[in-house]
Amino acid sequence: MPRGLAQNLEVSLTPDAKLKTQNAKLQTLVSSLPVVILAGGLATRLRPLTEKIPKALIEVAGRPFLEHQIELLRSNAIAEVILCVGYLGDMIEERYGDGETLGVKIRYSFDGPKLLGTGGAIKKALALLPDAFFVLYGDSYLPVDYQAVAAAFQEAGKPALMTVYANADAWDTSNVWFEQGRIRLYSKREKLTKMRYIDYGLMICRRQIFDDYPNDVLFDLADTLENLSRKGELAGHEANQRFYEMGSPAGLAELDRLLSGDITQRPRRSQS
Repeated sequence: MPRGLAQNLEVSLTPDAKLKTQNAKLQTLVSSLPVVILAGGLATRLRPLTEKIPKALIEVAGRPFLEHQIELLRSNAIAEVILCVGYLGDMIEERYGDGETLGVKIRYSFDGPKLLGTGGAIKKALALLPDAFFVLYGDSYLPVDYQAVAAAFQEAGKPALMTVYANADAWDTSNVWFEQGRIRLYSKREKLTKMRYIDYGLMICRRQIFDDYPNDVLFDLADTLENLSRKGELAGHEANQRFYEMGSPAGLAELDRLLSGDITQRPRRSQS
C-alpha cells in the first residue's frame, strides 16, 4: 500500500478504531516480551513446607502457586516464561516441561551448583532473552495491567522500569521515593521520609543493565536497580491495585483466602 494512502486511512479512522489499533499494538508489544520469573531461592521462611518442594509448587487454593501466576500472565497476553530456578528446580521442570499444559512456552535457566541471587540468575539467563523482558518475583501475585506497564516502559526510554505502589508502610516497609511520575530513589537500605511507595514486584529490564557484571557471580537485582535510580535511569509506573505474595506464612494464608474467594482487605505490616 502506498505510504500516502496508508496515512490517509489512519487519519480517517474513528476514535474507536484508533483505540482498537493502539490496543492491538500494545498487546503485540506485551506478547513479544517474555517474563522472567525468579524462582530459585531457598524459601526458608516457608519451612517446613519447602523442605521437599520448591516454593513455586506450594499449593495455594488447591493448585501449585506457579499455575496461578501463569494463569494471570496468560490473561495479560504473555506467551513465554523463563523460569530462573535453583533449589529443587528440577521438580518444576519435571512437572511442567515446556509449558504446553499451561498454555505458555516455558524455558528454564538453572543457577548451577551455587545460588546466584536475583541479579546473577538473570545474568545467567540472558542467552535465552531478547533485548527487553519483564522480571517477576517468584512469590508475587500481581493484578496489574501489563499493557500499561509495557507502554510506560516504551514511552520512558530508560533501560529499566519498576512498577510501584502507594504503600505508605501499610503492607511492608516503603522503599521508593516516587514523585511526579518519576522514581527519585529506590533503596532497601536507605530509608527516607519521602519514601511513600514500595516496589510492586514487576519490572522491565534491558540486557544492557547487566553488562558490567561477570558471569556466575552472586548479586542482587535490587542493587542494580538502586544504582539506576541514583542516576535517574530507572523509570516508574504506578500500579493501582495492591500486591499479594506467598513468600511468608502470613502472605501465603492471605493469598490462599484471596484465590479461594474469601478475603477481607485490611492493611497490614508484614510479620515475616
